[in-house]
Amino acid sequence: MAALRQIAFYGKGGIGKSTTSQNTLAALAEMGQKILIVGCDPKADSTRLILHAKAQDTVLSLAAEAGSVEDLELEDVMKVGYRDIRCVESGGPEPGVGCAGRGVITSINFLEENGAYDGADYVSYDVLGDVVCGGFAMPIRENKAQEIYIVMSGEMMAMYAANNISKGVLKYANSGGVRLGGLVCNERQTDKELELAEALAGMLGTKLIHFVPRDNIVQHAELRRMTVLEYAPESKQAEEYRQLAQKIHANAGNGTIPTPITMDQLEDLLMDFGIMKKEDETVIGKAAAVA
Repeated sequence: MAALRQIAFYGKGGIGKSTTSQNTLAALAEMGQKILIVGCDPKADSTRLILHAKAQDTVLSLAAEAGSVEDLELEDVMKVGYRDIRCVESGGPEPGVGCAGRGVITSINFLEENGAYDGADYVSYDVLGDVVCGGFAMPIRENKAQEIYIVMSGEMMAMYAANNISKGVLKYANSGGVRLGGLVCNERQTDKELELAEALAGMLGTKLIHFVPRDNIVQHAELRRMTVLEYAPESKQAEEYRQLAQKIHANAGNGTIPTPITMDQLEDLLMDFGIMKKEDETVIGKAAAVA
């Protein structure tokens, strides 16, 4: 029996992580893999395309209703969707109150204790934004997620976030087994985007796993709360996600310990490609400081 693959999708907020991950996981399920998705975003949108639902009831909200997480059963929190993909959403507190990372920790512990991972080939964690909060770094920190895939684009702040996430992976790589599986570029049609993504991957000591071209069919599928694999299985975009899934499937054991770069190196990279001019430095520096 093949070893359980625990993967996590990270990336800048709004970069398309949940869409990319759900389409990729749908393609893995199409290949016969048994999948469990653990949504680690308080928005609880990591499973909506698989379940055809607005938002799944979360572990934290159900635990609050029941009195405690100990009062829940696995079937209360786990739903089965497209191609028998099992789905759980951790949830989080009300905005402005408490640590959203707590939901991630509570959920993973509950799922492990109640046998949710039994029989799965892949467990996938879809994690909010950047690794600046210890709670969201939990799948890495607790040695749960073994392979990290960073969804990025050729936009400066998406690259900045990818570098920051690499720092988070590096921090825990030696104490645990976590490795950077690679970058996934979700095309935003910026200048020299493919070349920039490949160059950044090289500097981070990893590879560009796949370049996902922009296609409005993704939005059409999302409006119907479906993956592209289900909405338009014969489409060119569905084939792109199949290729990404096949590359991830073939990537077992090939992850690396990343080599994050400095802000100056990132700016130099953008200048080398003619994306940024010298006078832009102070503006970019301020934006990075705010982020």
